[in-house]
Amino acid sequence: IATMLESRLQTKPRSSPNGRETSLWSSGFRMKLEAVTPFLGKYRPFVGRCCQTCTPKSWESLFHRSIRDLGFCNVILVKEENTRFRGWLVRRLCYFLWSLEQHIPPCQGAPQKIMESTRVQNLLSGRVPGGAGEGQAPDLVKKEVQRILGHIQAPPCPFLVRLFSWALLPFLNCVFLNVQLHKGQMKMVHKAAQAGSPLVLLSTHKTFLDGILLPFVLLSQGLGVLRVAWDSRVCSPALRALLRKLGGLFLPSEANLSLDSSEGLLARAVVQAVIEQLLVSGQPLLIFLEEPPGTLGPRLSALGQAWLGFVVRAVQVGIIPDALLVPVAVTYDVVPDAPCDIYHASVPLGLWTGALAVLRSLCSHLGCSRQICSRVHLAQPFSLQEYTISARSCWGSRQTLEQLLQPIVLGQCTAVPDTEKEQEWTPITGPLLALKEEDQLLVRRLSHHVLSASVANSAVMSTAIMATLLLFKHQKLLGEFSWLTEEILLRGFDVGFSGQLRSLLQHTLSLLRAHVALLRIRQGDLLVVPRPGPGLTHLARLSAELLPVFLSEAVGACAVRGLLVGRVPPQGLWELQGIELLSQNELYRQILLLMHLLPQDLLLLQPCQSSYSYCQEVLDRLIQCGLLVAEETPGSRAACDTGRRRMSRKLLWKPSGDFTDSDSDGFEEAEGRYFRLSQQLRCPDFFLFLCRLLSPLLKAFAQAAAFLRQGQLPDTESGYTKQLFEFLQATAQEEGIFECVDPKLAISAIWTFRDLGVLQQMPSPAGPRLHLSSTFASRDNQEKLEQFIRQFICS
Repeated sequence: IATMLESRLQTKPRSSPNGRETSLWSSGFRMKLEAVTPFLGKYRPFVGRCCQTCTPKSWESLFHRSIRDLGFCNVILVKEENTRFRGWLVRRLCYFLWSLEQHIPPCQGAPQKIMESTRVQNLLSGRVPGGAGEGQAPDLVKKEVQRILGHIQAPPCPFLVRLFSWALLPFLNCVFLNVQLHKGQMKMVHKAAQAGSPLVLLSTHKTFLDGILLPFVLLSQGLGVLRVAWDSRVCSPALRALLRKLGGLFLPSEANLSLDSSEGLLARAVVQAVIEQLLVSGQPLLIFLEEPPGTLGPRLSALGQAWLGFVVRAVQVGIIPDALLVPVAVTYDVVPDAPCDIYHASVPLGLWTGALAVLRSLCSHLGCSRQICSRVHLAQPFSLQEYTISARSCWGSRQTLEQLLQPIVLGQCTAVPDTEKEQEWTPITGPLLALKEEDQLLVRRLSHHVLSASVANSAVMSTAIMATLLLFKHQKLLGEFSWLTEEILLRGFDVGFSGQLRSLLQHTLSLLRAHVALLRIRQGDLLVVPRPGPGLTHLARLSAELLPVFLSEAVGACAVRGLLVGRVPPQGLWELQGIELLSQNELYRQILLLMHLLPQDLLLLQPCQSSYSYCQEVLDRLIQCGLLVAEETPGSRAACDTGRRRMSRKLLWKPSGDFTDSDSDGFEEAEGRYFRLSQQLRCPDFFLFLCRLLSPLLKAFAQAAAFLRQGQLPDTESGYTKQLFEFLQATAQEEGIFECVDPKLAISAIWTFRDLGVLQQMPSPAGPRLHLSSTFASRDNQEKLEQFIRQFICS
């Protein structure tokens, strides 16, 4: 199966003689397919453009329209044509010859250049606090600098890089069906590399394999050895030594010490010198902005922001004039099993442990046909210098969630303050604290901006679509698959698959076979249903990858549900179509309330986008997809009527050159717009589908509010998370709602309640402990909180 969808997948059920539609599923997946119609005639959407608001010059200069036509390549498909030689022996040694062909730039004299850098020399001469002039001998400081430098990096060994690339090729071909890369995106990156500024790739983090796969891909495309910023907590000393020889970087633990610590000052100075030397030499650098999937914590990585802070500092002090940032993402049909387990282990991954995991992965994949498809996404590069200049103009006033939402939850007020939400869950580490407060804010917002771009650039895989349909629309599984694929493409997102529908579904179900059951309901018909318990939980995690595509519409649908919650008749919400008028101001208010409730890590709003512009975007999406229809208010004049009697008399005649009044001063204040629910037949199902996309998170929040009456507080954060997760499991067994049984949803609920003022973190001799605030100690306020959350849930 190729990972490109160059045509629209469309099937139409055929009618049987008795008037009923024949089932598309049949024994052995034999099915009748209609002709395939190309999607939008010819092209698929090209994703990955940089922000036109923050980086307009980069948006114009680093993109050409011909790039979108270059197509895809499979980077692990190495044949005789990929070498300079031909022949029978070459075909059997093409992996080895290919590894010898890779260009590895020399890296000589790097430690000496770092020792000669201005920052390190100031420490050695004692011209800054914490250096040799603070009571330490220069030789001792020099030895300490060399020790820290050895912990951070080592010169890449060309022999090891070639050997590792040669050994990695057969492993990737055993595990992956293909690893696709858009040649147009690669051409953009090559063009940016030729501009002279160093490349800094900022990536999401799906699995440990990302840090191995991305350097391999970029080395095979001629970008040289990629320096990867690894997390030292997940690697043993032996594995760290190997990764350093392959181009890895590790932040020393001393860098996270307090600002007044001489050890922390020295470590941060050496790391800054290392980054400056890398950028000056033009070597590409890879930083993971997202925490690994097994980590219970914030989505944004504190370590990634620390490395990015060093890059921002190097540009600001003028070591390099500019750096080009490239948002990167890697998507998989299914995240490979073996590398994922390391994040759940109690000890770091060792060299032999990793080798055994690779062998187990090879054995498992050789014994079955579960080969995974993968896609590497490289978004349009943009200038860090340009972003730094333009982004500061977007900073406005912000308030905490407690100030914004708590009075409305308790019924003390109804107006939503006209300000943005301040919510930062990622802890600030020592390297980031060493920057000015304004630069800290710049790094955090840049991280949000790039992570949002990486997620928007990621392709949706077939397993995410299948999991979503099984959870929310499984009664029309096959007929809805091609519809949902087309809806994804229409919203400007890409998909990571192609091929005939029958083969595609066979491949997808083979990857999900541990979590679904195939039931033969009658002769020739099969029913695909998710397995209860952990199977539903796994499908919910996969379906979350589809949420960024429909997030605006899902927020709008849940907001409409909250607006009409008190007027819903027994027959259902859609019985109000054509009856109830929804004002634009009321819709804005409900959207804002839900936006403030949802975690920032989920919304991933770009810092240059205000909440009210997002409200307008949500409303526009609801109108575009047909759920809402604009209506004129009864007795009002049409919106396009600009008749003379709507102007004041003083504006009818004015002397030329009189600019004392604005032309808009005499107009009557425009009346608010009104909307009705659409009367199209497909709208109720689509509305329910959108609401259910957000239901796992909202149900977890609602159950967390109900748990306030049973939870044992005070307790540590980890202890209370365990209590809440056990409560979610027990509730799922009773009600069959397994979609919200996820530790990440539990910790998100606890952190949101802490920001909302429901829970308070108080110091204690044994460490910080969570307490129930006095405001929400009463049962009445707890019920108000639960009712506020449940208004957005559509059952």
